[in-house]
Amino acid sequence: MKFLCLVHFEPDAFADASPDEMRRLDDATIAHDHKLRESGHLLIASPLMAPETAVNIDRRTRMTMDRLDGPFAEAKEMVGGFVLIEAADMAEAVALFDDDPIAAYSRVEIRPLMVDHRHSETGVARPDFEAR
Repeated sequence: MKFLCLVHFEPDAFADASPDEMRRLDDATIAHDHKLRESGHLLIASPLMAPETAVNIDRRTRMTMDRLDGPFAEAKEMVGGFVLIEAADMAEAVALFDDDPIAAYSRVEIRPLMVDHRHSETGVARPDFEAR
């Protein structure tokens, strides 16, 4: 099974971290990503740029596309990174993050990808993950 793991941060999660602490955290999270890759679980992982760089598209209320000010959902936290993994089940996916160093600063949401709804009524499948 594939799981998308979203890393949620409070806006000031790193406010008290020194540049040296941030470098150590970067190194530790990169090492954790390599551990996941070497164990055959990691498909891709990446931090995201600052929320100020985001563009939100919201077509829920009108049939026109709007660009909204600010990248924020109706929450205090922001998504600061993601990890796409493969694991046998949710228990294994959760266990993969037992020693993730970013967990001291964040909340990791682990969600399985839908596998039973990959085809339209025409039988055309969604594109599968492809590394470039």
